[in-house]
Amino acid sequence: MLPGLFWLLFFAGDEGSALKMELILFLFLSLVPVYSRGQGVYAPAQAQIIHAGQACVVKEDNISERVYTIREGDTLVLQCLVTGHPRPQVRWTKTAGSASDKFQETSVLNETLRIEKIQRLQGGRYYCKAENGVGVPAIKSIRVDVQYLDEPVLTIHQTISDVRGSFYQEKTVFLRCTVNSNPPARFIWKRGAETLSHSQDNGVDIYEPLYTQGETKVLKLKNLRPQDYASYTCQVSVRNVCSIPDKSITFQLTNTTAPPALKLSVNETLVVNPGDNITMQCSLTGGDPLPEVVWSHSPGPMPPNSLVQGGNLTLWRIRVEDSGYYNCTAINNVGNPAKKMVNLLVRLPPTISVPKGQSTITVREGSRAELQCEVRGKPKPPIIWSRVDKEAPMPSGTMTMETYDGKLRLESVSREMSGTYKCQTARYNGFNIRPREALVQLNVQFPPVVEPAFQDMRQGVGRSVTLRCTMLKGSPMKVATSVWRFNGTLLAQPLAEQQDYSELKVDSVSRETSGSYECSISNDVGVSTCLFQVSAKAYSPEFYYDTPNPTLSQKQSKNYSYVLQWTQKEPDAVDPILKYRLEVRQLAQRNTIQTFIPVKKMEKGLLLEHILPNLKVPQSYEVRLTPITSFGAGDMAARIIRYMEPINYPNPTDNTCRFEDEKICGFVQDKMDNFDWTRQNALTQNPKRTVNTGPPTDISGTPEGYYMFIEASRPRVTGDKARLISPLYNITAKYYCVSFYYHMYGKHIGALNLLVRVRNKRAIDTQVWSLSGNRGNMWQQAHVPINPPGPFQIIFEGVRGTSYEGDIAIDDVTLKKGDCPRKPIGPNKAVALPGSGVPAVHSPCLRGPLTFFLYVLLR
Repeated sequence: MLPGLFWLLFFAGDEGSALKMELILFLFLSLVPVYSRGQGVYAPAQAQIIHAGQACVVKEDNISERVYTIREGDTLVLQCLVTGHPRPQVRWTKTAGSASDKFQETSVLNETLRIEKIQRLQGGRYYCKAENGVGVPAIKSIRVDVQYLDEPVLTIHQTISDVRGSFYQEKTVFLRCTVNSNPPARFIWKRGAETLSHSQDNGVDIYEPLYTQGETKVLKLKNLRPQDYASYTCQVSVRNVCSIPDKSITFQLTNTTAPPALKLSVNETLVVNPGDNITMQCSLTGGDPLPEVVWSHSPGPMPPNSLVQGGNLTLWRIRVEDSGYYNCTAINNVGNPAKKMVNLLVRLPPTISVPKGQSTITVREGSRAELQCEVRGKPKPPIIWSRVDKEAPMPSGTMTMETYDGKLRLESVSREMSGTYKCQTARYNGFNIRPREALVQLNVQFPPVVEPAFQDMRQGVGRSVTLRCTMLKGSPMKVATSVWRFNGTLLAQPLAEQQDYSELKVDSVSRETSGSYECSISNDVGVSTCLFQVSAKAYSPEFYYDTPNPTLSQKQSKNYSYVLQWTQKEPDAVDPILKYRLEVRQLAQRNTIQTFIPVKKMEKGLLLEHILPNLKVPQSYEVRLTPITSFGAGDMAARIIRYMEPINYPNPTDNTCRFEDEKICGFVQDKMDNFDWTRQNALTQNPKRTVNTGPPTDISGTPEGYYMFIEASRPRVTGDKARLISPLYNITAKYYCVSFYYHMYGKHIGALNLLVRVRNKRAIDTQVWSLSGNRGNMWQQAHVPINPPGPFQIIFEGVRGTSYEGDIAIDDVTLKKGDCPRKPIGPNKAVALPGSGVPAVHSPCLRGPLTFFLYVLLR
């Protein structure tokens, strides 16, 4: 430590006694922690910054901060004097980054930082950080202020305005003087040897423009006078700070002073061939003082094969790399510089290719793909992408896509985007050649698609069954692995002889081999699964729903019977069915009655039946039927038997439904139509109903009599249908006659249709009668013959017409055995309503050769 002290005293001797005393005090204080505070031989780092360069001023500012002022271009020397044991390491840094970003960091014994020819951007706060691992690091800082004064720039701007029409023009001149300096410069304007001041006369203003921060002063000569044509000098000064001398610039203002003007001998875009020689002439057409003409090139400097002579630029043996923008600029500091630009394009025939290793792109479904073609040429043509192997649009929805970098970027690719893509050059300027093209193959990998997703395999006991899981789609289209499991247990891996499926053979179906078989197929992208259910169980029976419900009723004993009918699904798929287990349970109870029904003969489509006696009126029952084979119980089928009262019309003598009861004789509204029929009479109808349509009363003419009708007012629209469906009628005769009264009055009447529904596995509706249009304000009767082959229902369908005057009504529906009357006698009549003024007319009996051949299931 003491030799270091002597060295510092010697070094500081050149700085004066004040600096010497400062160093002695610093060293003394740094030694105190070592010898007087009992901390042993270790001491924390201490630091002090001193300077030894070409400083102009070193002073303390108002916040006790050391400020080191130096002139731009001089040498900066800063020293960080440190004490402590072990000897601290020093690191210099500067505000806004490491010191090494701006100057070379040195590490010498006296920790000196030296910057030759310091520049203005190197001003700022410098930090010396000393640390030796004992205590906290020591950090000292000093602010370096770099002083400079550039040459001022003087520009002239003129404005001309009309005064008193076209008799006189006023010209105003602005002399704008700008300079960069530190500290801010002082501006002095002179006319000749005379110093000008602000508002010294009406023709002179001196001001600083907004937002220039003291860097600009403007001399404004208003309404230019003869004496204003003179020599003007802008003098700038930083008041000899750091011995920086004043600088000035002079301009001679005349009555011919004008900004520069240019013209070019070539077009703004010039296309040439490689090897050509070309001269571009940039001629001055105006400007006083004489402007200076300068050529420049972008990007990069002027090419080496260029020659500038005055305003002429010559390029010898042009190369492709000589392409670019050539700028001709004329400057005389009056107004704005004049600029002309030539875009030089050196033609190069286009070529296109696919980068090595990029001809086939393989990606997974849902990921991002990038197809690339490299194109060369001058000018560089755009690339047009299209699909080759299929007439499909690009992801943008168009058949082609244009890119300028040769890359086709596809987001979240799908399997449908696989295929061959073509890249080709767009229409090319300058060469009469065909478009160049190349191909890129896109392979989108996706998990396998397999079948069957699920398959129920039935086989007789002891017989074999082969399970096959086939890959329908996938990329790659190859089974990489296949894993079989039985009831969740891994099976031995079968040999894969084929590439697109996997098989497993169950040699003998038994109770032990029955169960769930699962095959998981992978193609190295994903996994899909086939599921097989293998057993010797019989399929379920299929109930025949066309049986009348109920078949027998003994209301005296409150019992009824039901004929249960069914067929067996695929009876030959498994071992023969020996019997059926029948379970019957009343819905309101839990107890089940179980019986067995033996089977003597069984074939596909054979209708079997069994009578269920002594069912309680009006209870409903759940019936379960299970086939039994030598393997055991098969699949069970269940259905609900609900008791229904036999059809009981209000007047049993003529079997006519007059809709007087709320149950409307068992008719129901169709849930699949647009709206419903309405039951009403003259007492319940809406008093605000539409006039000139609909009946005032039912067929009896009494206000208490009910009828069914459709309301055509809103929200109904043209074509809306309302359907009223009768109960199910069992067949007891070959022919039937449906008779009813209808009322179709109004100028917007649609249609009334009568349909017959025969129940089978699906309902078949056949139209047997139809009438449309206005039929007058009267009730009329229709007779429609039908000959259904099985249980049936009748449907009244009302169709809404074009507007609201289209109400349709029906009443007194009769279903009788036998044929309809051949002549319109007796009840085949039209009834004119009181006060209608319409005479009674007869409606002919409609008879159709309708024949039904469908056996149906009632559901």
